[in-house]
Amino acid sequence: MSGTDADPVYVLGDVHGQLELLKHAHGLAHRDGGENARIVHLGDLIDRGPDSRGVIDYLMEGQARGHDWPVVRGNHDHKLPRFLEDPGWIDPGPSKPAYWTEDQKNGADATFASYGIPDAYELPLAELHERALRAIPPEHGAWVDAMPLYLRDPRGYFFVHAGVKPGVPLEDQSQTDLMWIRRPFHDSRLDHGAMVVHGHTPVKHVTNYGNRLNMDTGAAYGGPVSIARLEAKGVIWLLTESGPQPVAPEPDAVEILWL
Repeated sequence: MSGTDADPVYVLGDVHGQLELLKHAHGLAHRDGGENARIVHLGDLIDRGPDSRGVIDYLMEGQARGHDWPVVRGNHDHKLPRFLEDPGWIDPGPSKPAYWTEDQKNGADATFASYGIPDAYELPLAELHERALRAIPPEHGAWVDAMPLYLRDPRGYFFVHAGVKPGVPLEDQSQTDLMWIRRPFHDSRLDHGAMVVHGHTPVKHVTNYGNRLNMDTGAAYGGPVSIARLEAKGVIWLLTESGPQPVAPEPDAVEILWL
């Protein structure tokens, strides 16, 4: 990953189809760090919100114009290319494994609607798959499938969608844990070898637990897409309309969830 210890990097949490909230977060970063700011996206670009296609188009086009906007793969993102390959693919991550449209809490219907396929949950799976292959540009599936599962940063940060399994070296983490884990990661106060910056579990406000930083502030449920400026390890600023606000460590903070 590019950058040096002296350069700030920006990071934002789960988007879930909220294109305007994503653009607002980018605007805060550009105001703070300029148009060339490096902005890491923690995945879950799609599902639940109104414009998953627009989010993917916007980020792909921005990267093509040279913006430094890396994205790590979220569990929701991972479902899109798998569905295009096999609509009956079963995700091993959730506590009750299911294919993408079987668990309607996934919000896949909103993603399909953004590609011009309404009422996805009412369609037979084979028909939905056939329509999706016609409506979803192949380059969208390929772009999502090329997302890395994590990024390391020279400032001492480890960017990942969900988190890591405590006690396992960062380079040995499983794909499922990187995209799905909650406990025991949330309960751990271990030093993971880097500050883990993640989303996946929506909280009421960006929270710094000392060994991890949760950036998912519930865009899927009426919250914002939050964005922070990260400097040397542990020096974190939440970007707001009224200016950057320090995000101090709260190692004993209780996870206050949107869900």
